[in-house]
Amino acid sequence: MTTSIDRPALVPVWDGPTRLFHWLLPFLVLSAWISYRYAESFGDVRLVWHRANGLTVLVLIVWRLLWGAVGSSTSRFSSFVRSPAKAVDYARALRAGPGPKYLGHNPLGAYAVLALLAALGFQASLGLFAIDENDIVGGPLFRLVGSAMRKDITELHEWNFFYIVLTLIAVHLAANLYYRVIKKEPLITAMVTGKKPAADYADASEAALVARPWWRAFVCLLAAKAMVFGTILALGGRLAL
Repeated sequence: MTTSIDRPALVPVWDGPTRLFHWLLPFLVLSAWISYRYAESFGDVRLVWHRANGLTVLVLIVWRLLWGAVGSSTSRFSSFVRSPAKAVDYARALRAGPGPKYLGHNPLGAYAVLALLAALGFQASLGLFAIDENDIVGGPLFRLVGSAMRKDITELHEWNFFYIVLTLIAVHLAANLYYRVIKKEPLITAMVTGKKPAADYADASEAALVARPWWRAFVCLLAAKAMVFGTILALGGRLAL
């Protein structure tokens, strides 16, 4: 299928809110690391910037879970999370040849997405109980656990970031590079423009975009914020940075 000037026709694949989430999340993760690593250089001894980043990441993760239920078709978990057997079959197909093309997440990539969301959600949740190395300032819920537990959680918070989160990010980047260079699939471009060239995709010919996506996304954001902050307050935590 081509246009009048012999360029492939483009079909919608990702809605605007999904694309914004995709780029905002890594920015916040990087910002969280910078704000912790260089806190003293910035004069932020109370880690205000770092804690704000962590809370924002947690809200975004919850938002993505909600959007996975009410967003456009390619953003819904029900449309791209398939059985483990399907993921194995897809991996075998890749080894044997080009493999089928997917408009949205392929069966293997879907589990990578879930793993990264889970790891980042776990990281941000640990931060609610973690404390700084001087035992002066901590997450909103650090007072709910004893000093020994706070130390263990803080160590797990650091370990999870360096060994799980960074590993999954590296895998994600490598996979995108593989699809761009080897398979010639414009995954990164599609996450910028929201469109892909029309093709015989295994899951759908094009995405079914929801009406008024930004308004719907804003409502989900309010709900996510209420869920995160409401839970913290209900547990007796403090939101003041």
